[in-house]
Amino acid sequence: MDSQPGTGTSIDVSVILPALDEERTIGECISKIQAVFRDNAINGEIIVSDSSTDRTPEIAGSLGAKVFRTERNGYGNAYLTAFRHARGHFIVMGDADDTYDFCQIPDLVAPLEEGADFVIGSRFKGVIHPGSMTFLHRYIGNPVLTWMINIIFHTRFSDSHSGFRAITREAFDRLPVKTGGMEFASEMLVMASKEQLKIVEVPIDYYPRQTPSKLHSFADGWRHIRFVLLMKPLPFIAVPGLLFSLLGLFLMTFFYFQGEIESSHLHAFILGAILMMGGIQVVLSGFLMKTYSVIHGYERKQGIIEKLMIYHNLELFLVMGFFLIFAGILLGLNIFLQWISTNFGFLSEISTAIMSLVLIVTGIQIFLFAVFQSMMLLNENNNHL
Repeated sequence: MDSQPGTGTSIDVSVILPALDEERTIGECISKIQAVFRDNAINGEIIVSDSSTDRTPEIAGSLGAKVFRTERNGYGNAYLTAFRHARGHFIVMGDADDTYDFCQIPDLVAPLEEGADFVIGSRFKGVIHPGSMTFLHRYIGNPVLTWMINIIFHTRFSDSHSGFRAITREAFDRLPVKTGGMEFASEMLVMASKEQLKIVEVPIDYYPRQTPSKLHSFADGWRHIRFVLLMKPLPFIAVPGLLFSLLGLFLMTFFYFQGEIESSHLHAFILGAILMMGGIQVVLSGFLMKTYSVIHGYERKQGIIEKLMIYHNLELFLVMGFFLIFAGILLGLNIFLQWISTNFGFLSEISTAIMSLVLIVTGIQIFLFAVFQSMMLLNENNNHL
């Protein structure tokens, strides 16, 4: 049964520990945190957000921690559950696997007392002890993901995926975080940057795990990348797609006016068609991702997306898609009529057939984009009626 938070007592610091089968280390973590509370005269509470199948919740409860069972598994879900119950003015986040030294809690809380909103314990500015981080994570995974976040969101983090953090209650309440998986770590930093929180990094120690890691390097890494792309789909998806489609259009136009496509430039003409159709699909996918991001509060509605989110404007895309499909069918029908006129003999109309294909496929892409965009905007527009 879940423990219930007390009432009527002011809590200085809440320490949240997400736990998944950590019976070997949960006791040591709680003991260290309690020692910090005693030694620094901190009125604190320990919250374990648990999804374990072993004795982790029983051990944590017996040591005085408040234990809450998560409704759904996932790193982000564990924290979202725990934050609902945390009563502290300052909230410290840390893993229950004893890889972070909870004796360093005062180092994270001190900047908050001095006016910071959010503090990140940086392993790369501190000490990464031997055996605590694999080569892949230390030199490729973490640096690359941190670099992506810094480049895209104009931040200067040194360790964007550190799990040892501290934040004020007021600052957290300003963050519209909602992801349930490992990407919660990235989401929290991105939202903190967007809300212009005062963020400070402090060096920390990082120790080897005593139990097998529950991270899935490639799956979890992809979740972070997917989230980052969702936050900024236009520069990293739509713009490259636009460049490819324009290059394809240029190739097709250039070789069409050169003439003799079937005999001299057929492969280049086909390449242009592929680039154009593929590029347009990527651009439209970027627009859909941007709309999703806006609807779910990750991005602001501005620029071209603001126009695309006007429900009635999408009817123009439906008309455009239908017109392109119709034009492609007419071209194809013309080829068929010419074939009939030759008594079903030899016919060399490959370039025209390719253009017919491009028009039809592009029309279908635009038509479906308008349909999907309209579906995403149904609730958005009903809320403004």
